[in-house]
Amino acid sequence: QVQLVESGGGLVQAGGSLRLSCAASGRTFSDYAMGWFRQAPGKEREFVAVISWNGGTTYYTDSVKGRFTISRDNAKNTVYLQMNSLKPEDTAVYTCAMHQMRYRLIGSHQEEKYDYWGQGTQVTVSS
Repeated sequence: QVQLVESGGGLVQAGGSLRLSCAASGRTFSDYAMGWFRQAPGKEREFVAVISWNGGTTYYTDSVKGRFTISRDNAKNTVYLQMNSLKPEDTAVYTCAMHQMRYRLIGSHQEEKYDYWGQGTQVTVSS
């Protein structure tokens, strides 16, 4: 059974930084792309970033480009999201997810392409 467990959320002032971690188990981590999504209060969940199985390719939503960095350590079965220059509008529950297909990035911005999800971690940015 696949499990994804996020950590690293919290309360930070605008302009600050946080690093989220997502530890995976139950599947060959290095075979799958990993994504981060977020859901703000009253809004739909949205794509934030994705990284390919080998870390060689990354994509970001426009609003976080230049501020967030996704990375992975396949030896530790962990994906990270480094968030810098945080803004109040980044406040959300952040959730990691594992792509449903091995060695693919097809539709990686779409929720339905991911078949395993973590429980989420709250990030709150105060102004």
